[in-house]
Amino acid sequence: MNVRSFREELHHGTRFLFDGSTPTGLYDRGVFINRSFDEANTAAPELVAGIHQEFRKAGAQVLTTNSWAANRVKLQGYGLAEQLQPINLAGARLAREALGDEPGWVAGCIGPLGVRIEPWGPTSFEEARGFFREQAEALREGGVDLFVLESFGDLNEIQQAILAIHEASDLPIVAMMTPNDDGQTLYGTEPEWYIRKLAEWGADMVGVNGGSGPAPLLELLKRFKAVTDRPIVLQPSAGLPRVVDGRLLYMASPEYLGEFARQALLLGAQGIGGCAGTTPAHTRAMRSAVRQDQAFIEGRPEPLARDAEGPSPTMPFGKRSAFSGALSRGRFVTTVELVPPKGATLDKLLEKARRAKAFGADAINVPDGPRAMARMSALAAALLIEQEVGLEAILHYACRDRNLLGMQSDLLGASALGLRNILAITGDPPKLGPYPQATAVFDVDAIGLVNILSRLNSGFDLGGSSIGASTSFSVGVGANPAAPDLEREHTRFKYKVEAGAEWAITQPVFDTGSLFRFLDFARPFGIPVLAGIWPLKSLRNAEFMANEVPGVTVPAAILERMARWSAAEDQLKEGLDIARELIDALRPAVQGLQVSAPMGQVELLEDLLR
Repeated sequence: MNVRSFREELHHGTRFLFDGSTPTGLYDRGVFINRSFDEANTAAPELVAGIHQEFRKAGAQVLTTNSWAANRVKLQGYGLAEQLQPINLAGARLAREALGDEPGWVAGCIGPLGVRIEPWGPTSFEEARGFFREQAEALREGGVDLFVLESFGDLNEIQQAILAIHEASDLPIVAMMTPNDDGQTLYGTEPEWYIRKLAEWGADMVGVNGGSGPAPLLELLKRFKAVTDRPIVLQPSAGLPRVVDGRLLYMASPEYLGEFARQALLLGAQGIGGCAGTTPAHTRAMRSAVRQDQAFIEGRPEPLARDAEGPSPTMPFGKRSAFSGALSRGRFVTTVELVPPKGATLDKLLEKARRAKAFGADAINVPDGPRAMARMSALAAALLIEQEVGLEAILHYACRDRNLLGMQSDLLGASALGLRNILAITGDPPKLGPYPQATAVFDVDAIGLVNILSRLNSGFDLGGSSIGASTSFSVGVGANPAAPDLEREHTRFKYKVEAGAEWAITQPVFDTGSLFRFLDFARPFGIPVLAGIWPLKSLRNAEFMANEVPGVTVPAAILERMARWSAAEDQLKEGLDIARELIDALRPAVQGLQVSAPMGQVELLEDLLR
């Protein structure tokens, strides 16, 4: 339930994330363009409900009814004019049910009539206003919280829609035109003119949707800000569609829309969302931008001055590193975890990395002060592994030891040195290590760190200023399938993905059931998951993992298996057998493994991983 109405939140300065294209979702589910998408509200409500729910889970705050073409004129073309009332009522109900009791709003969507009105056509202003009022009344009766006018090309027509809604209700209005690449409407109306007129006619929020993609809308935003103080919303299409094997496909990626959203918010947009071709994946990427905006620039009236050129475009995920490239292609990857030494000599670690490379490891995971132990800088160790061994490293970066300034400095330095793969972790508290009196910083946790990494990847520092060339980090996070508080773990994982996490590595897994349950939860988020594997060397090692390593759960059955044997070599064999069984069981369900070398003995992994 909402404490404040949409209009109150709008005046409060809240940033809104609208959903994406319901028709695109219907098309993807087999409803083709020769049918009425709006009829699905009554003919296939389960499809519409499922799409709304996916957008909601992706982070949309405003769910738009599936009613863009549910006016009498357009419905008549399908022989459905007499179904106007039930189609719109069902559209409002399905969106409301998807929203549930969680905070958010249902927007009644109204699009153009599909006929030309005066002075361009035979339909009078009064007739047009009557058609719009009829649909608005049905949506209002269905219980919408506001109205959204989308994809209008004729300023005269959208004026009649605004007037009709004012006659039907006092609900807020979001009014959007659809521009060409020059910002003009279909009839050549300049953007400064139409944006002022929408505000003058009483729209609460004004903006544009559709077009050829996100980039032109950012330039329009600057022009709008110069002529109106009305809240502005931008909802681009996912580029222009292409016909591939008889189907319409939109080519703009979710990460590209996420980058657009970040820039739009920095430039002062108060609402963002998606139009044709945008999916829940695009919404999820844009939600990350909203969370970052809330975390770092909330309350700032204007973005800080930026370089004239602005940041460079974000590099696609698959091109940031060999590791991310393998993940993007769906290849199964194997990484080996090697802990940096306690001293300043790296020879032994480098030799272990070379051996791991020889038996086919894709990358070396380098932990950052695990168990709050003082060891060589993980950043330095990762860099030397890449330089001396020629194998990519995955740098574990902990929030424990650095404030926001130090984090940003470290990460910019890592980028300059060529390190690309970052696992964002909160870090073990100092009290767990040999220096319990050491202070911990924890300016942010792993969620905040992912926001920082995403922001740098977008070309902006924490204050919103351009850093010039964007960083190109491949951003991963940790996950604990056997966490004592699974609800909290799931919530944190969701927030990490919303912040921009692109892959995940689990804590060492000893219980396949817990991992499978976690994968069922994580699958809708769509990021690759690597399972953590820890080959047990001995019963003592098993007991240590069970009792002294944070976040690791070792079932009693595993401890019992290790306790069967008294000889060290038998315990080692049992530990490797357990690891082998886990790998065989988990391989079909995950996209890779992070395998730890027990006591640094990387040679034990060779037979295990070949």
